Amino acid sequence: MAQCTAPREGHRTANGRANCPACSSSYGRSSYSPPRSYPSYSTPAVPVRRSGSLSGTSGGGGRGVARPAWQPSGSTASYTQQQVRDLESVRAATVFRTQVNDVFLCHAWPDSQAAANDVYELLLGKDVSVWFSEVSLRPGSDMRIAIDRGLVSSRMGIVLVTPAMLDKLRTDRSIASNELSALLRRSLLVPVMHGVTFEELDQVTPTLASRGGFSTAEEPTEDIVVKIAELVGIVTQEEADELSTKSAAK
Repeated sequence: MAQCTAPREGHRTANGRANCPACSSSYGRSSYSPPRSYPSYSTPAVPVRRSGSLSGTSGGGGRGVARPAWQPSGSTASYTQQQVRDLESVRAATVFRTQVNDVFLCHAWPDSQAAANDVYELLLGKDVSVWFSEVSLRPGSDMRIAIDRGLVSSRMGIVLVTPAMLDKLRTDRSIASNELSALLRRSLLVPVMHGVTFEELDQVTPTLASRGGFSTAEEPTEDIVVKIAELVGIVTQEEADELSTKSAAK
């Protein structure tokens, strides 16, 4: 018995029905209807996490490309819409701060000669002044006092979240309650995930995980450093006009 070719080749055209060995005899008398036994399948929706957040879906605009007002005209750095939204509060909090250092680099001690040092060197290469314990702490100085001074003298902070930092946050809550919380309260902290995820961070400190930031799993460290450098950069003419408009509206 001839078999219908509809499941394999379809009968969307008259020729398709006419060439079917099972249906050609009825071609011209009635239109083809697929057998009811053929199942239909729908592709399930897959949740997508927004970059630097714990949202279950992208909301339709998290991954689109956007240009922040503070980005220099000649820059080629590519921001997602979600990154721009997450960083706007940090930019607003830092734009008029005239502290000694641009960035306070918070890291776990085991990372000081590896990942943290790499970030430090890359930031220096972008003319960003950094408070980095390996360089800024003087021999014989009180670490606690020096760190407090570093926090006060920096425009913003970044925390390098690595497996070593997660371990430290689990065992030493003083970090989260001191330098990190001081920056978090003023919207001056940006987490940079390196070797861990925001979901893993959320299991240790939800407050820090709720902050928008960057992940080296999603973009190279060099690109992240460029964005941090732009975040603490001078006010662009576009941004100055925008700030002036907002100020006049108040």
